[in-house]
Amino acid sequence: MQIIMDKKIKKYLYSFVLLGLAACSSPDFTDLTAYIEDTRNAQKGRIDPLPQFKPFGLYEYSAGKHRDPFTTWVDASESRDTVRQASKGPQPNFNRRKELLEKFPLDALRMVGILSRNEGQWAIVKAPDGMVYRVQEGNYMGQNHGKITLLKEEGISLTELLPDGLGGWQERAAALRLEDGA
Repeated sequence: MQIIMDKKIKKYLYSFVLLGLAACSSPDFTDLTAYIEDTRNAQKGRIDPLPQFKPFGLYEYSAGKHRDPFTTWVDASESRDTVRQASKGPQPNFNRRKELLEKFPLDALRMVGILSRNEGQWAIVKAPDGMVYRVQEGNYMGQNHGKITLLKEEGISLTELLPDGLGGWQERAAALRLEDGA
């Protein structure tokens, strides 16, 4: 019951305050009216007229004798012949299982020694992961399908296969030399 009485008292109190504020205002807005008149009578700014531009003459582009930049520069029959020739060249074997040293770039591998036994000859290669690997002719290393073609005491000779940009592959000779002091 007390809560209901408090709510009624608050309503009446707010009503009286609002009524008092409304009674305090006067309909006389002379200061506001004077400010509006001063603003209207203040000197107005002047905007310069837009400058006159000279009309430009028409330009006729005549490049009929030049090549169209939006057409291909390769003849379709030539590109088919190039692809046919590229497919006849060397191809990497994508079906073979990749070897451990093929995940490292060739320049990150270091040849640290060579091992010869009755069974054959192996090169000792240190990889960036700190591991030492044994490789022989026919193994692969490096990220460009590098096949070991020759092992010597001075180093390893490889043949890498690189894409030629026309759908084919080109061979490139590469070498890994024995490090001094190894």
